[in-house]
Amino acid sequence: MQTDTTPRSGPAEAPAPSAAPPPPRAHRRRRGIRTHLPSSPWLFLAPGLLIVAGFSLYPFLSTVAHSFTDARTLTEGQFVGGANYRELIHDAMFWTGLRNSLLYVLGVVPLLVVLPLLLALLVQRHLPGITFFRAAFYTPVVASVVVVGLIWVWLLDDRGLINAVLETFGFGKVGFLSDPWLLLLSAMAVTVWKGLGYYMIIYLAALAGVPRELHEACAVDGAGAVRRFLTVTVPAVRSTMVLVAALSSVGAFKVFSEVYLMAGPTGGPGGADTTLVMLVQQVGTGLSGRVGYASALSVVVFALTLGLMLLVLRANRKEDA
Repeated sequence: MQTDTTPRSGPAEAPAPSAAPPPPRAHRRRRGIRTHLPSSPWLFLAPGLLIVAGFSLYPFLSTVAHSFTDARTLTEGQFVGGANYRELIHDAMFWTGLRNSLLYVLGVVPLLVVLPLLLALLVQRHLPGITFFRAAFYTPVVASVVVVGLIWVWLLDDRGLINAVLETFGFGKVGFLSDPWLLLLSAMAVTVWKGLGYYMIIYLAALAGVPRELHEACAVDGAGAVRRFLTVTVPAVRSTMVLVAALSSVGAFKVFSEVYLMAGPTGGPGGADTTLVMLVQQVGTGLSGRVGYASALSVVVFALTLGLMLLVLRANRKEDA
C-alpha cells in the first residue's frame, strides 16, 4: 500500500490587518483637475477675450460715449447730452440715408434668399462641366469689392459697354450712374451679383441633408418639380433661408462700398443715394469731422440693425408656432 505523503497544511491563518488601500489614481487625478477647473477655462479664453475687448467692445463703448459729446477730429469735445440725437431727428440727410438703406434691404434681401437657392438646385445636379459653373458662380465672392465695383462702373457708364451696345441697336443711352433711382438699382444689382455664390454654398450644405426619399415619394405621388420644390425643398431648408435673410439684411442695411464706388463720395446727384453708413463717413472724416455727431449716427445704425435682426428672428418664430 502506498501511503499519502502529501503534507497537509494546518489551519488557515487569518491575514494580518493592513491599512486601507490608497484611492485609485484616476480618482486622485480627477480630484486634482476639479481643483483647477474654475480658472483653467479662463486662461484658454483670455487671448480671444482680450482681442474682442480691444477691437470690438472698447470701440463700441467709446463710440457710445462720444455720441454724447461735440467731439471733432482734433478736439476731445464737451458733454452735450442728447443734442446730437435731437439734431439727427431734424437732419434731412439722415432721413434720406435711412430711406435708401431700407430700400436697399427691400430690394436685395428677397433676391438673395431665393436666387441662390435656385442656383444651388441647379449646380447640385451631376451634369457634364458643372464644376466649371460652380467655380464661375463663386468667383465674384472672392473678388475684391473694389474691383467688382469698378468693373460695373465701366459697364454702366455713359460711355460703357452696355450703353455702347444699346446705341448699336438704335436705343438711346441710359443714365445708370446719373439717374438717382437707376444708380441705386445698379448698386443693388452689384450686391446681388456678388452675394449669389456665397449664399449658394450655404444652400448647397443645407440641400445635402435633405433625404432623397422625400423627393422620390413625392414623385411617386405624381408631384412635379415645382410642387416638390414647394413641399419638400423649401420646408427642409427654411431655417437656412432665415439665416440667409438675417445675414443679407444686415449686409444690405450697412451697405457702403457698392454705393460709394458707383455714386462717388457725395452719394450721387445732390446726395440722393447716400446711405446711413455713407453719411457716417461723410460727417465723421476730415480735419473738421464731427466725431460726436458721427458717433450718434453709428449708434442709431447699430440699434436699427439689431432691431432688423430681431424682427427677422421673431417672424421665424411666429411661423414655427
